[in-house]
Amino acid sequence: MIYGIGTDICDVRRIRASLERHGERFAARVLAEGEYRTWQQRSARWPERGVRFLATRFSAKEAFSKAIGLGMRMPMTWRHCEVVNLPSGKPGVRLHGELQRWCEARGLQIHLSVTDESDYAASFCVVETMHQNGSSCLSPLVE
Repeated sequence: MIYGIGTDICDVRRIRASLERHGERFAARVLAEGEYRTWQQRSARWPERGVRFLATRFSAKEAFSKAIGLGMRMPMTWRHCEVVNLPSGKPGVRLHGELQRWCEARGLQIHLSVTDESDYAASFCVVETMHQNGSSCLSPLVE
């Protein structure tokens, strides 16, 4: 059963401007540890790729926060929501801390799609509740 749906579009130019204004502190505020390491690697090789990576993560977290109905208030935090790639390449969400416990208590599963073009990153998130038997009709949360 669908718990919530969220979508977000992010202007990559705004993310670039925030990075220019605040430097790595901006990325460190938005990205979980694993995302931050990936961002540093991509930025070192090709700075524009790092900006786009950060924009897609920003957009995905916004879409997720809307789908769960919390916005950016506890237990939802930027760093407790980590966007990862499953072995298939499909994007997924790994939760941490209180946000993970909050979602587990509600039996939530997360499905995410992200995309980007030169000036925009967009995300779509569907959050569902698990069936009575503990199974889901879609893919499970990332462990």
